Amino acid sequence: MNKQSSLDHESIAVHKHLDIMQGVIARMAENSRSCKVWCVTLVAAVLVLVARTGEPQHALIALAPTLLFWLLDSYSLALERGFRRSYGSFVRLLHEKGRISASDLFAVAPAGSIPKGTLWAMFRSFSTLPFYAFVAGTVLLARQMIL
Repeated sequence: MNKQSSLDHESIAVHKHLDIMQGVIARMAENSRSCKVWCVTLVAAVLVLVARTGEPQHALIALAPTLLFWLLDSYSLALERGFRRSYGSFVRLLHEKGRISASDLFAVAPAGSIPKGTLWAMFRSFSTLPFYAFVAGTVLLARQMIL
């Protein structure tokens, strides 16, 4: 391997690659937060309209955005976890070898299975299941209160 195709931990390209990965991870975390904010906003708006009309069966409409944002939030969390694993693998490789190949740079892709990660996030993550279960429970409780 020649000197130009091998980079160490002090290389600007290595630092830039790590910055890109950190930026992607931060965006995925922001997407997760946005899903929760939009879910609460839409569910609250639907429940206000239902309370004004006095039609309790329409409260179940609020479950649709709850389920959709739960899925989207879980997908974002799965991507974030995949990018964190990819970041960790890159750093581990850099530490083990002391140098990294130029071909390892700027390949930004999540590690692992995203569909499996999404299912994990939906049913086993503390940041999604309790939140969306609480929102769905609130919708059902509001329906009962309007009856």
